[in-house]
Amino acid sequence: MSRLKSKYLNEVLPELKKKYPEKNIFEIARLKKIVISMGLNEAIKDKSLIASHVKELSMLSSQKPIITMSKKAVSNFKIREDQAVGLKVTLRKKRMYDFFDRFCNIVSPRIRDFRGFKTKADKRGSYNIGLDDQQVFPEINLDELKRVQGMNIAFVTTATNDEECIELLKLMGFPFK
Repeated sequence: MSRLKSKYLNEVLPELKKKYPEKNIFEIARLKKIVISMGLNEAIKDKSLIASHVKELSMLSSQKPIITMSKKAVSNFKIREDQAVGLKVTLRKKRMYDFFDRFCNIVSPRIRDFRGFKTKADKRGSYNIGLDDQQVFPEINLDELKRVQGMNIAFVTTATNDEECIELLKLMGFPFK
């Protein structure tokens, strides 16, 4: 069992049960999945970038990402139908807890001028973060890095509102302001 999952079961779950006594044990918020996605607008011009970003994303998530394709052609963005426009990976269970642990304890302190994340979520019980570059992850070799690429990380929980989501993430050790 992952260190963070045992912390959730032994510390966070009883604390949330104490805070929300009217809820059933199955209604208490838990981390459902983590989705990491990258938009690759430069990949339209250079096809070798897709392979390098797939390698980087698979190293930091320990799972092979899916290449997302465009659904229809948009002439203003020079995109054709069925063209690679991004990458995404969905982490669940053990990999999700391992990534969350690494993100909170190793990656977040490496972000430049980091003072904590804002406590504003998406009103539905999930929390989203945008990172400017992938260089903060220690798994990525900076010598092999071709270009700096940002990414979005979505922490999807079973919480029904922002208050429960933020409380869950705080108790699990997420670095808020």
